[in-house]
Amino acid sequence: MSIAAAALWPEAWLRLFDSDPGVIQAGSVYLQVVGPTYGFFGLGLSLYFASQGAGRLLWPLLAGLLRLVLAVGGGWIALRLTGSLVWLFVALSGGLVVYGVVLASVIASGAWFRTRPHKAQVALRAEHGQQGT
Repeated sequence: MSIAAAALWPEAWLRLFDSDPGVIQAGSVYLQVVGPTYGFFGLGLSLYFASQGAGRLLWPLLAGLLRLVLAVGGGWIALRLTGSLVWLFVALSGGLVVYGVVLASVIASGAWFRTRPHKAQVALRAEHGQQGT
């Protein structure tokens, strides 16, 4: 079952795991709010692994940290202010969207292709009192 189908017909998916009405209700809201944003998570995750292959992990790690801060911080704020699971799920969705968008934007801007000095070059510059990158 695709994510879109799970978001459109969440009860059919959730009843495979449980029949409790509370589980069905909370799970349905989750799948309808968060489900459509999983594509952004998939985008971010694929770019994370591609960045790992490119040897450029700074931005994927920062994007993951930002996702964590938004999901946990936003979720905590949402629960404190509203007590509503819907707003908690909105915070989780926001984290997934930001994760994918930040990584796609940074990589599209050329972050993989910016040159960085080799460790030996940095050591030589330091040895000769030169500055620069």
